[in-house]
Amino acid sequence: MKRLPITCLLLSIAIGPSTLAQGPAGDDGRVVRVMTRNVYHGVDAEIFAVPAATSFTDLLVKVAAVYQGYHTRNFPERAAALAAEIDAERPDLIGLQEAILVRTQSPADGQTTPATVIDLDYVQLLLDALTARGLRYELVVQSINFDIELPSALGFDVRHTVRDVILARSNADLSGLRLSNAQAGNFSTNCEMPTNFSPPIPIRRGWVAVDGKKQGKSFRFISTHLDGDCLPFTSAIQQAQAAEVLAGPGSTQLPLIVAGDFNSPADGTGITYNALIAARFTDTWSVAGTGPGLSCCQADDLMNPTSQLDERIDLVLVRGRFKIRRAVILGDDPAERTASGLWPSDHAGFVVTLVIPD
Repeated sequence: MKRLPITCLLLSIAIGPSTLAQGPAGDDGRVVRVMTRNVYHGVDAEIFAVPAATSFTDLLVKVAAVYQGYHTRNFPERAAALAAEIDAERPDLIGLQEAILVRTQSPADGQTTPATVIDLDYVQLLLDALTARGLRYELVVQSINFDIELPSALGFDVRHTVRDVILARSNADLSGLRLSNAQAGNFSTNCEMPTNFSPPIPIRRGWVAVDGKKQGKSFRFISTHLDGDCLPFTSAIQQAQAAEVLAGPGSTQLPLIVAGDFNSPADGTGITYNALIAARFTDTWSVAGTGPGLSCCQADDLMNPTSQLDERIDLVLVRGRFKIRRAVILGDDPAERTASGLWPSDHAGFVVTLVIPD
């Protein structure tokens, strides 16, 4: 993805408590399977072009390109491919990133009146695709992150709302998993994108969390999406955001699972990743994965014929004495592309099977 130099607000927050995890094997009754999946809003190139608009007319054209990009990248078709991945693994909990809501309003008036007409709801489309496969998942909690509305050359406003989401199997009670204490929040440290047509735009990000209990043993599941587009300040913002997660929902005595798109490579070069490992989180892929586990990124238009994944930034980290039974990457095989040749997302999915600490 093309990175842009962006001004930002930095906070100094120490990364928190130590963690411990163990390797495979464990009691079947305490098994929980979790997935992290950046589903890709579909308009990286188009979104990053908007702040560079040189006139109001140019802005209208660029916003129209964003809207058209959503439909060119065809999330309804991609949702069916994502549902097939989920069907193959049947995770109990799924953390989604970039699960956008696209709304429109006509006539256009910019941000004067919020757009409410739903054009694309990525969460509902995925839930519908799961239902079509006979699977029942439900929305547990969502955080409303970056939310912006602008007029377009199409004659209507386009509103782009980014969400982090946790989905759960609605029949999870059959396996004895109970959920409680759903939480959501936004980071106080965020990137600010300069524009030619307005004050800098905060690129708000956040997190979602829920507590699970099985056979009387509890854990907390957190999903997040850390900043990756704020050069030269990306690493500092990531570290501050990770620290906010640990000081917020991560401040618990419960065994902890933190999943998501960390935008920090797990190859020794990612400062945020290294800090989390130094804080005694365990990288589940390093315990149970096979191969490089690459998860990012396909071409912006999702039409590259062979995989371009070249870094591992989609992670499931654990703190506490989890037993890590299995880790698998999904959506990285050309055979998993849609009928029109689209990859399910620009990221691969990652599913981990864990045993909750006794």
